[in-house]
Amino acid sequence: MFQQVIRFSLVFVLLSPVAGFAAAPDLTEGDPLESTVWPTLKKEFFPPNTPVEFDARVKVEVPKFADDAMNVPVTVDASALPNVKKLVILVDRNPIRKVLEFVPEGVKPSLSFRFKLEQASPIRAAALTSDGVWHVGSAQIDASGGGCTVSGASRKDGSWSKTLNQVAARKFEVPGGQQGSLRLRLRVLHPMDTGLVAGIPSFFIKQMALKDADGKLLATVYPFEPVSENPLFSFDFDQAPAGPISLEGKDNNGNLIAVRGL
Repeated sequence: MFQQVIRFSLVFVLLSPVAGFAAAPDLTEGDPLESTVWPTLKKEFFPPNTPVEFDARVKVEVPKFADDAMNVPVTVDASALPNVKKLVILVDRNPIRKVLEFVPEGVKPSLSFRFKLEQASPIRAAALTSDGVWHVGSAQIDASGGGCTVSGASRKDGSWSKTLNQVAARKFEVPGGQQGSLRLRLRVLHPMDTGLVAGIPSFFIKQMALKDADGKLLATVYPFEPVSENPLFSFDFDQAPAGPISLEGKDNNGNLIAVRGL
């Protein structure tokens, strides 16, 4: 009987949470989506000792499943935060993780576009505010995959060389927005090659800038290879700028984009 009591006491001590054994480390560093890739992503894209926090005020809207992994729609919106200086879009499990950078000047810190997805993954929108803090919103998207490692339609049929950097645009009121609001939706024809398809080097739009009629900067977008072929972007203005809007940009081969009167 005495030996049974001793054995029972030892088992109780070994299983007790107060027995001095440390809890298992959180390998996701608090990621609400529990991705073990997040710590690597954080280390790669944010400077050391920079405040980074998950924040529900940064909205990321994606479909639950990517029916077309080469054209996955996403809307990011950080307008609930004050003084947003930059938005960075990252995908944990893409071979090229940085998708886009967006610097809002005279537009809302929100953007809609399409991107390529290689496999099911979290997608992140990180908003930098004027106090130096990165606020991260996240969403999970499932996919059959392969969007980053196949060539686009214009590359397959050869039409890209005839339409390169042509721009189409449309302006209309923001649905549900305030009086005088404006949404600018524009498409730039470009193959946006990732460089991950054999024999096709990386070829993508490197920078685009929106300016008002006086040449004042309204927004700058830095797309990277995972942005979809013939990218489509939507920008929102609380108040429409007076006069026409111009678009200037270039790709990584130096080909220029220049359109006035949008």
